[in-house]
Amino acid sequence: MTFRDPAAALEPRLPSPLRPADDDRFARRGLRLLLKRDDLIHPDLVGNKWRKLAPNLAAAAGRPVLTFGGAYSHHLRATAAAGRLLGFPTVGVVRGDELAGRPLNPSLERCAADGMRLVFVDRATYRAKGDPEVVARLLRDAPEGTVVVPEGGSNAAAVRGCAGLGRELRGRADVVAVACGTGGTLAGLAAGLAPGQRALGVPVLKGGFLGGEVRALQSAAFGGPAGEWSLDDRFHFGGYGRTGPGLEAFAEDFETRHGLAVERLYVAKMLYALVALAEEGAFAPGTTVAAVVTGRPDPDRGWRA
Repeated sequence: MTFRDPAAALEPRLPSPLRPADDDRFARRGLRLLLKRDDLIHPDLVGNKWRKLAPNLAAAAGRPVLTFGGAYSHHLRATAAAGRLLGFPTVGVVRGDELAGRPLNPSLERCAADGMRLVFVDRATYRAKGDPEVVARLLRDAPEGTVVVPEGGSNAAAVRGCAGLGRELRGRADVVAVACGTGGTLAGLAAGLAPGQRALGVPVLKGGFLGGEVRALQSAAFGGPAGEWSLDDRFHFGGYGRTGPGLEAFAEDFETRHGLAVERLYVAKMLYALVALAEEGAFAPGTTVAAVVTGRPDPDRGWRA
């Protein structure tokens, strides 16, 4: 099969829309809120998944792709969908060998329906997924010529892809906020912004490790630090996959206010952080804040789409 470049074959909506959000919690403090709708880029490769995957898939040039994720990984689903749409084989290495003997959850079921071969590994092996010996072992059972894409798609190519997000926002906002998992989107976003603009990352995992990851990704992508960025790690709500009634109530209220279906694991935490920071006076009056909407709610987990 002839290789088709993702950007040409899948017709992404770029630049993604930037829309004002009239919200009194910001307006009464002299702030302006914008929503950067990366969730509208592509129906199957949503938001930062498109920005990170597209350059990796272009580099793979139609060869099989092996990548990593948890049982509800958006990245695995996007990779599987890309394989179906572009016609290349995909292998998903899933954290948790205890899942191998159970019925697939709806997220993994969708990956399988898109043609992804799922490989379940124990958690110790998964933590060592960057070890060359572990990768070599996984590749022995993968199709010949398989290309490895890291968890979340975050590598130098992905970071350079995410710099396009920053370039789309040059001159449009003073602060640009994004939820962070592996740090790749923040690393690229900050590099693409103009001088005087700042990127704000809201980690959805606890642990305080993300700053080092962002610096390492920028070094790999650009040879050193790029752009102005910071992290606020107070809003993970207990860690990845954790939400709670307070966040749920906030997300439902935001949906009512703005007619936007709010994804809970990433986007809701970032929006909650922005409201809290506005109330704390963290932004000077006159500041325009852009919130990057990186994904849509997952109906497989009981949230509205």
